[in-house]
Amino acid sequence: MHDTPLLEVDQLGITLPTHRGPVQAVRDVGFALARGETLGLIGESGSGKSLTAMALLGLLPEGATTQGSVRFDGTNLIGMPESALCKIRGRRIGMIFQEPMTALNPVHTVGAQVAEPLRLHQGLSARQAREAALALLDRVGIPQPAQRIDAYPHQFSGGQRQRITIAMALACSPDLLIADEPTTALDVTVQQQILDLIADLVDEHRMSLILISHDLGVISQNVDRMLVMYGGTLVESGATQQVFAQMAHPYTRGLLAARPRMADAQHHARVRLQTIPGTVPDLAHMPSGCPFAGRCSFTAEACWTTRPPVRELQPGHSVRCLRDEAIFAIGPATAQEASA
Repeated sequence: MHDTPLLEVDQLGITLPTHRGPVQAVRDVGFALARGETLGLIGESGSGKSLTAMALLGLLPEGATTQGSVRFDGTNLIGMPESALCKIRGRRIGMIFQEPMTALNPVHTVGAQVAEPLRLHQGLSARQAREAALALLDRVGIPQPAQRIDAYPHQFSGGQRQRITIAMALACSPDLLIADEPTTALDVTVQQQILDLIADLVDEHRMSLILISHDLGVISQNVDRMLVMYGGTLVESGATQQVFAQMAHPYTRGLLAARPRMADAQHHARVRLQTIPGTVPDLAHMPSGCPFAGRCSFTAEACWTTRPPVRELQPGHSVRCLRDEAIFAIGPATAQEASA
C-alpha cells in the first residue's frame, strides 16, 4: 500500500500565447501520485504530456498561464515565487529531459554538472561534491568514471549522456523523479538498459516516478498506473493492468492497434500496421467537445460540441467518452489481442 499523496494535481489548465491569440493547451488535468508510486503519462506528440510535466516544475514557456493547483507535499507550486521553486527543483523534484544534449552544457565537464546540484542544494564543498559526483557516475554505469569525470558531453555516446542526466537528476535523492521520454533516439538495447536503471534507482531511493512516453510497451512494463492524454485532456486513466485488460477509450485502442504484433514478427508476416486516421488537431481549432472527434470511428454529432464526462468503469479505472456504450457493444480491446 502507498502512503498519502506526494503530488496532487487538480483541474490543471495551461494557456499558451500564440500569434493567433491565447490557446488552451492543457484542460482540466487532475491526478494524484502517492509516495513510492510510479505513474505513466502516454500520448502522441502534441498531446500535452511534456507541458504538464513542465507545469509541475514551473518551467512553462514565457507568457504561459496556468489554472488549477499543483500541490507537492501539501504546498501549491502554482504561483510560487521563482526563488522558492529553485529550492525544490533538483533537490525534491528531479527531471530527466528528453534530449540529453540540450540538458547538458557543452562547455562544462560532466563532473562539474553532476556536482552542481550537490553544491547548490546540499552545501557540499567542491571536493565533497566531486567525490559524490564520481560515485553517481559509477552508479549509473559510466565506464571508468575516475578517468572520464573531467570529459565533456560530446565525448560520450547518446546512451552515456542520458546516464549522466540521470545522475544529475538523482544527485540530491529527490522525492519525485520525472522522466520525459528518457529513451528517445536510443537503440532498443540501450533503451532497455536506461529503463532498467531508472527502475532500479527509483526502487533503491523509494522515489515516486512520472514516466512520460508515447510507447505503450514502455508504459506497460514500468509503471503502476497510467494516464492516457490526448488534445490536452486525460481521456483514460487507471492501474496499468486494468487499462491493458480493458482499453475503454477509442484513442487508447488506436495506440494499441498501431503497435507491431509479436505474432506477425514470429511468423515473418508482412502486415500493414493500423493507423489512427487524421492528425492531432491544431490547438487553436480544437473541437469544443471531445478532442478526438473526427479521428474516432465512433464520432457522433454530440462529440463535436459536448465535453464528455468522466465515467468510472471500475474502481480506479476511468474514461472520458460519450460513446462508451457503443464501444463496449463490440467488446473490450485488450493487450492480448494486439499480441495475438
